[in-house]
Amino acid sequence: MENQTKNKKSPVFGIILTIVIVVGAIYGYKKWSYSNSHEETDDAQIASNVSPVISKISGYVAEVRVKDNQFVKKGDTLIILENKDQLMTLQQAEAALGTAKSNLNTAQAGAAAANKSISTSNAAVATANAQIEAAKVNVWKTTQDLKRYENLVKDHSITQQQYDQVLAAKQAADKQLQILLEQRNQAAQQTGYVSSQSEATSQQIGVASSMIKQREVDVQNAKLNLSYTVITAKQAGYVSKIPVQVGQFLQAGAQLFSIVLNNDKWIVANFKETQLNKMVEGQKVEVNIDAFPDDEFEGVVSSISPATGSTFSLLPPDNASGNFVKVVQRVPVKITFKDLKPEVAKKLRAGMNVLVDVEVK
Repeated sequence: MENQTKNKKSPVFGIILTIVIVVGAIYGYKKWSYSNSHEETDDAQIASNVSPVISKISGYVAEVRVKDNQFVKKGDTLIILENKDQLMTLQQAEAALGTAKSNLNTAQAGAAAANKSISTSNAAVATANAQIEAAKVNVWKTTQDLKRYENLVKDHSITQQQYDQVLAAKQAADKQLQILLEQRNQAAQQTGYVSSQSEATSQQIGVASSMIKQREVDVQNAKLNLSYTVITAKQAGYVSKIPVQVGQFLQAGAQLFSIVLNNDKWIVANFKETQLNKMVEGQKVEVNIDAFPDDEFEGVVSSISPATGSTFSLLPPDNASGNFVKVVQRVPVKITFKDLKPEVAKKLRAGMNVLVDVEVK
């Protein structure tokens, strides 16, 4: 009876074992087939654009107008620095600009006066030339008269007194011409002197104009530095932790905190170098976010880093020195979301853990 019972149970056990083996083989084949057409990693995080808040000038903090994790709009005031030094610099620059403008007005007035003097001197030279021409005519006339009277006095046709009068007139005409020539020379010299003054004044105008431009730049620079005492948000987003306190001294160029922009989200997945054989841009990605376990997201491989993550580290490895230990490297891959809902995008935070599965076939 026992042998008959065993014989009856044996076929059932064989069938069950066969089913288990077939199911296991099918499951194993599916897993093997799936692993050949998919690459996945849990070394992935949500990424977002981060805008650093940097002070462009040094100064003491007068007021902090934001708090940790606060949402700010573009142009919102974040921090105000003390501006007494910048105001004094601006006032000095404006005063220097006023002085430069006064110097230009003085130079222009001098140039105008010099031009009037040149006109007066030119008029004097012209008058002297006209008088000289008239004097030359008078000299010619008295010369001719003297020649005639010399012949007449020899013939005793005129008296000696009449001859002396003509001779005196000739000598007076010569003297008058000489005086007018000297006056014209003096007027010409005066014109040259005034012209030199006018040229020097014109150069002073150029120097004064250049100085005004320089002072205007100083004023603009002072206004710019004054505007830097108010630190504003360059983009809209969420403020990180703010380690700045009132009264703290800030160095120019120092990063104070960051603003995580709220405009775009993507994934940076660090795949092993052995997983990149079939991976190319444009492949579909299945995304599972730890913070949203009940939701499934779709993505696309956007780009693959041209170097491993360790290459961009602060201290990149140098395998030529010391003992070499081979370590599997990881390569950052950028994955963009596909049809991500705005309400979900607002809830995503940079650094959240993600599991990604790339279909590489």
